[in-house]
Amino acid sequence: MDMQVKKKLGLKEKYSLMTRDLGWETTYESMDDVYPYMKFEGIKIHDWDKWEDPFRLTMDSYWKYQAEKEKKLYAIIDAFAQNNGHLGVTDARYLNALKLIMSAFPSLEYNSHRGFAHIGRQMRGVGPAVACQMQSLDEIRHAQTQIHSLSNYNKYYNGLHDWRNMNDKMWYLSVSKSFFEDAMTAGPFEFITAIGFSFEYVLTNLVFVPFISGAAHNGDMAAMTFGFSAQSDEARHMTLGLEFIKFMLEQDPDNLPIVQGWIDKWTWRGVRVLTLVAMMMDYMLPKRVMSWKEAWGIYFEENAMALFDDLARYGIKVPACVEQIRKEKDHISHQAWLAFYTAGGMTNFHTWLPSEEEMTWLASKYPDTFDKYYRPRLEFWKQKADKGERFYGTTMPMLCQTCQIPMMFTEPDDPTQIAYRETTYLGDKFHFCSDHCKCIFEKEPEKYSQAWLPAHQISQGNCFAEGADPTAPDFDPIKSVMAYWNLQFGKDNLDFEGSEDQKNFAEWRQASTKN
Repeated sequence: MDMQVKKKLGLKEKYSLMTRDLGWETTYESMDDVYPYMKFEGIKIHDWDKWEDPFRLTMDSYWKYQAEKEKKLYAIIDAFAQNNGHLGVTDARYLNALKLIMSAFPSLEYNSHRGFAHIGRQMRGVGPAVACQMQSLDEIRHAQTQIHSLSNYNKYYNGLHDWRNMNDKMWYLSVSKSFFEDAMTAGPFEFITAIGFSFEYVLTNLVFVPFISGAAHNGDMAAMTFGFSAQSDEARHMTLGLEFIKFMLEQDPDNLPIVQGWIDKWTWRGVRVLTLVAMMMDYMLPKRVMSWKEAWGIYFEENAMALFDDLARYGIKVPACVEQIRKEKDHISHQAWLAFYTAGGMTNFHTWLPSEEEMTWLASKYPDTFDKYYRPRLEFWKQKADKGERFYGTTMPMLCQTCQIPMMFTEPDDPTQIAYRETTYLGDKFHFCSDHCKCIFEKEPEKYSQAWLPAHQISQGNCFAEGADPTAPDFDPIKSVMAYWNLQFGKDNLDFEGSEDQKNFAEWRQASTKN
């Protein structure tokens, strides 16, 4: 008797069964009511089946693949912790870069998880809905592994003890947080453009490649392993974002101006967030892999511009902000470090002045700007520090209403002049660091006028410790704000030289070398 042998399903057939066959058209409820956000932004989709996931990833293969990666990742993280791997980093200054990135990134990953879980439910097409749900799982895994990495350093070093509270309240962390809150309060198509394109393509490449390479170069095997483990996920995320942009553009010509506006907006918003990464790469890594300028040249001017060349056939133009970015790449890392150095009493990490050797390196990487504009200030502050007069700013800076970064950037064609822009909305005046931030505000003023700006809130007395009485004769506003941040003044911040972290690291490393 002949037996019917069931043919093994191919990847394409299996993917179709695990995605397309999970969807259906509703009968007793309108599809528009089931998916109310699909028409919210004006994007027109005529055929959802035209969207294809290039990876054709199904849920069963996803879990097998990720479980294998997690097993290897946690084995290295555990070995790093058990063998006091934190003492193997080049210099205790490096730990402050970790404090900055670990204070900001887990919450970004978690918000990305929330956002993709939300739009996975809202996407009417089954293919992108499944892909969004898998990206949502990726993002919460990334948040968890970053928190686990952070927890090991928290055992030994200051400033990491309450990152969740600081993420909600610490002034400089509102920069990265506002990026995601902006995206999550947009519609689903704009969210996937903001995160799939700007965050994954523009930002992530410049964090997970050059900065994580810097972690490896500085002996941080835990951060390096996490970074390279996540990078395979990021490649899939970038592809999802890019394919979705192409899908929208192919579906209807009316989508082009909407998508172009989002690309213009989120390219600029992403670059402004990268200011913190630029500063870390140039000033906070004791052993540097490359300068911010070099990284930007590789990962944006070569890679991302090739992407814009690809999108040009759909009618997409290079964002106008790219010209200003080109001019600013010689300046932003220096301007950011100068701002954070003077704000050293209001952060959860230590700052310092670069050594003469490091300034020589900076001058070689920035021959047109460093010696002319930034070395004189650093040398002046060194003279003051040598006399015991280390300079700290004592006032809160004005923040840009859109990107929430202090007004520290200069005019694109004049590095000696701080850039200020302003506009009036409903009788109130709002300030911006650039024409592009002003333009973003003016397109959605109702949204950005409600931004929670830490400097403004502190000045209004809304950031004092619980139970504080500002009318008391002995009330100390600075001390109360520090308590609100749960920051231990002088222990978690101020200058690196003479800090508890510096002393402990030196003592522990010496002991481990003797042993």
